[in-house]
Amino acid sequence: MVEKNIKKKLPYIWDIVAFTLVMGMITLLALGSRQMAVPFIPGEQIPLSLDPVHLPIYALRTVLRMVAALIASFIFTFTYSTVAAKSHRAESILVPFLDILQSVPILGFLSITVTGFIALFPGNLLGVEMAAIFAIFTSQAWNMAFSFYQSLKTVPKELQEASDLFGLSSWQRFWKLEVPFATPSLIWNTMMSVSGGWFFVVASEAITVGKTAVTLPGIGSYVAQAIQSKNLSAIGYALLTMLIVILMYDQLLFRPLVAWAEKFKFELTESQDVAESWVLTLFQRAHILRNFVKGIGNQWTIMIERLPKLPRRALSFKEPSLLVIKIQGFTWYGILIGGMAFGGWMLISFVLNGVAHMEILKVFMLGLITLTRVMVLLVLASLVWVPLGVIIGLNPRMATKIQPLAQFLAAFPANLFFPVAVFFLVRYRLSPEIWTAPLMILGTQWYILFNVIAGASAIPTDLLEAAQNLGLSGWRLWKHLLLPSIIPSLLTGLITASGGTWNASIVAEVVNWGSTTITATGLGSYIAQWTEKGDYPHIVLGITVMSLYVVFINRFFWRRLYIMSQTRFRLD
Repeated sequence: MVEKNIKKKLPYIWDIVAFTLVMGMITLLALGSRQMAVPFIPGEQIPLSLDPVHLPIYALRTVLRMVAALIASFIFTFTYSTVAAKSHRAESILVPFLDILQSVPILGFLSITVTGFIALFPGNLLGVEMAAIFAIFTSQAWNMAFSFYQSLKTVPKELQEASDLFGLSSWQRFWKLEVPFATPSLIWNTMMSVSGGWFFVVASEAITVGKTAVTLPGIGSYVAQAIQSKNLSAIGYALLTMLIVILMYDQLLFRPLVAWAEKFKFELTESQDVAESWVLTLFQRAHILRNFVKGIGNQWTIMIERLPKLPRRALSFKEPSLLVIKIQGFTWYGILIGGMAFGGWMLISFVLNGVAHMEILKVFMLGLITLTRVMVLLVLASLVWVPLGVIIGLNPRMATKIQPLAQFLAAFPANLFFPVAVFFLVRYRLSPEIWTAPLMILGTQWYILFNVIAGASAIPTDLLEAAQNLGLSGWRLWKHLLLPSIIPSLLTGLITASGGTWNASIVAEVVNWGSTTITATGLGSYIAQWTEKGDYPHIVLGITVMSLYVVFINRFFWRRLYIMSQTRFRLD
């Protein structure tokens, strides 16, 4: 009798724990957000202390900015990628534009947007906070958008046909088929994007563009001041705080999402090893909270279904003639080409007003130098992380153990390696043209690793069992199953890694430690130096050249491979 009473009370205990956890997180978010909208006058110095006592509140401020940027990234991903995947005409504009956006460095976005955000919220710190959030958003959104776009383009045909047989509307197909199919890959890329946000958090919180210099309280600005002060103990405290924060959001957010996403894997045979999460188990056992959330979801569904719908006859239309289609096409591309020509003319006029003609050629040569570094690093990173990513992705238990370590290493700011880099470069008189390049790999390898893990974890268990029954092993297994299965995800990782490495060149080609500065020749150092001076024609020239390089490589190399992967390596 006593045991039955205990079992009846257990669900309420789980509810109390879950409710306490949720309310605690909401309280922390409210506490931190109150300090983001205080009065502020441009030029005013915000106090920042290297005393480790302040690190918890600095960490909370940084996490709040990253959460806000992540929410904006999800909204951008679901809208932008869906339009690009569903409309061929929109795709011809949106995908190249996404290539351009991911090639624009973080410093480029800050130099252009920070004054605008400050003007948008005069006399309030919220303008600077919005600029920092937008900078973090630019380090997260492009990778997530590419991942979701790639998933939408590779939905198996049999699932599309099944949705047609069930008569699903576009809205229902999106939420019941396309989003679930894309969820495993999107979650892994979200983890990578958050790690990318940590990588550039120093630049987003310690903003210096010409005469505008603002330091927001946060872990990134704390690290920047510690580097400027050559305070190794402060850097150690910052690393410890980062490790604790990353472990917390891994346990509270990403590990539950990875375990929850197991049910969306496209396979006929259930995997024997599945990811687990104590947080997911907690909320699954919290019956009252689950029923409350389920009730809200049901009410939302009922409200959507009650919206007035057009009759099917009203949706039918006559197929336009071939002449009308051609006129529409000429009009569309005429407007597109005209807009591009006008924008190009404005850009050239702005640059030539402050830059000599010969310097343009010089900047293109600097771009070739950085391009060489980028391609070499992509090859080296692929050779290391593709086999390891497949091994991890095929073993969910291993993935859950390595996941927090990979997130911490991916989030590790390259700036913290600058003391070591400067010491070795000066002590052994090493060439910065070669030995600063390894710093760029921090913005490269993790995109490849996380995408390969996502691709390998999405391989259906029944295919793995079939390969085992056929006796496939070694190179034959890689050639006939593993490589074809991960190629779409790998190419997504390489495309985003390429943009991430170009961004990392801004940080890695100019190495600072206190008053010592070592500069490598390249486009990244060119943009960094002119951004510090606040010379906008030179900044725009550097960003434009970098964008041209990235778009050209993506269009004529990566995108061709990507299209081939969609046609030859689909799980149909």
